[in-house]
Amino acid sequence: MSNPEDSPTKQKNGAPPPSVPPTVNVGRQSPPPSANPTPDVEMQTPAATSSGVSEILNRWGREDLLKRRVLALRGFGLVFSLLAFLIMACNRHGDWKNFDNYEEFRYVLAIAILSTFYTGAQVFRQIHEVSTARSMFPPRKSAIIDFIGDQILAYLLISASSSAIPMINRMREGSDNIFTDSLAASITMSLFAFLSLALSAAITGYKLSTQSYI
Repeated sequence: MSNPEDSPTKQKNGAPPPSVPPTVNVGRQSPPPSANPTPDVEMQTPAATSSGVSEILNRWGREDLLKRRVLALRGFGLVFSLLAFLIMACNRHGDWKNFDNYEEFRYVLAIAILSTFYTGAQVFRQIHEVSTARSMFPPRKSAIIDFIGDQILAYLLISASSSAIPMINRMREGSDNIFTDSLAASITMSLFAFLSLALSAAITGYKLSTQSYI
């Protein structure tokens, strides 16, 4: 027969141990790592766009300034070429004092006429383009034509002047008169026309090397 006093003891010994509540760490927890801030692409886009637009406008401004400088130089070239042509064509004083008796002076006259027509056509074209804001030729083709034309005419002008200067010097050693003075004046105008077209060729060469397709 079992002892009644042993039952509580058995129940007490057989009961599961009381559950221990989990310990909670009440210390300060480290904050989660902050994510790297992402740049606001939408806010940067207008700034980049305005920068690109201003760069294009500045480029167009430089190109317009170069066009006006070339126009001015060709205008000077037109005036000097026309003066060289008129002075030489009117230099007729009879006997040996006629320019057409000498091959060198006929060459100067021919190149002066050619330069007058070329610079006149270029000035007319550029004035038309500036006034109407329209180009007669595509930009690349126009730059090539300008560069080649200026180079050729500048070479022809300096060639004609160089061939005539020795002849004028020999004539002036014998006699210095209105005929030789007119020859010297015509050659001087040809040299000024050469300088104008040489500077124009330098600018058109720069434009050709930095040609923009925008």
